[in-house]
Amino acid sequence: MSTEGRMLLLGPRFWGDFSSFFVSWFNKGRLVVSLFQVPMKMPLKKVSLGSRVQEIVEEEEEEEEENEEKEEPSLLDLPELALECILERLSPAGLCSMAGVCSSLRDKCRSDHLWERHLTQKWGRVIGESAHKEWQWHIPSSRRPSLLDRRNQKGFIGSLISTWPFCWFKPKCESRRKPTTCLPVDSIMALYLSLESGKFSFPAQVYNRENGHVGFMLSCYDAQLSYDSKTDKFQARYPPFARQTIEQSIHWERLRAPPVDTPAHVLHATDCLNDLKPGDHIEIQWRRSKEFHYGWWYAVVGHQELCDGNENRCRCQHNDAVVLEFSQYTPGSRWRQTMISRKDHREVGNEADGFYGGIRKLYKAEEISKWKQLWPNQIID
Repeated sequence: MSTEGRMLLLGPRFWGDFSSFFVSWFNKGRLVVSLFQVPMKMPLKKVSLGSRVQEIVEEEEEEEEENEEKEEPSLLDLPELALECILERLSPAGLCSMAGVCSSLRDKCRSDHLWERHLTQKWGRVIGESAHKEWQWHIPSSRRPSLLDRRNQKGFIGSLISTWPFCWFKPKCESRRKPTTCLPVDSIMALYLSLESGKFSFPAQVYNRENGHVGFMLSCYDAQLSYDSKTDKFQARYPPFARQTIEQSIHWERLRAPPVDTPAHVLHATDCLNDLKPGDHIEIQWRRSKEFHYGWWYAVVGHQELCDGNENRCRCQHNDAVVLEFSQYTPGSRWRQTMISRKDHREVGNEADGFYGGIRKLYKAEEISKWKQLWPNQIID
């Protein structure tokens, strides 16, 4: 028999078996044909499949459609309370990863109540009312490209921003009908990312500025701070007339949120003068000259010169003059002690000794403990 005859006899059987095998293999392994985006029906039609193969293809297509109609178990099938409990236990990076799953989880994972806990946990000790006010002012001028700039972002914040885009890409079926949804710049999550990336500098106060310079020991000064996630440290910019306007590599333990809303150049209104008695812990405003901003300095209320310190005989609390002791300085130092008027207190001082301003009494044990932790290793002359 000729070669052409053999091909005519073997052709239908060979191609029928081969087609059945090909379809079965294609549906199990998806082959590599998908790389070239070739529709499954096209090659089968071109090779003139027999009726049996057509039936197989139709059965496979029906089975595939049925499988698509069957919904797989989803995290969204959980009760609302259970899902909230899971999300509340996720880290910021975990929330970002979870938010990339779908639009429903995206909306849940950027909820303010979830991010407020993370903001309070990490930033609550250094972010105060003044920082929140500045953020509200910062919102209209903020630009997403600056928040999304990852060229210099490494480590945690880089991965966090990369897993949480500010404009979310929806599935194709949704993107054709609706525009992408962007992260609101006034959300708590936006504030968190802006702090982590260092794009938002905020007002706070720095203990023992200039790396504990002897001239600022046991003081706390206002500054604009920006965070560096790569080093987990801060940069501070002090008011313009300071001796050093910029300080690098500031650790978390040297920072606090401003305890009062009084700006650094304004005299604080004192409301505790009548309550002051020996042994009370206070902070008092002090500045080197009228051109400088105030810093807060730690001191303790002392006894009058003629008082022996006996509690039963001490009348210092009823005296118009209040003695303030700065015990970090040696006895006899001009910085060791100052006196203020209880009835008519205002800024007092001179160009030689500086100017003393408002006073705030310390009631919280953690505030007093913090100052004691910062105490110098030796008395200052």
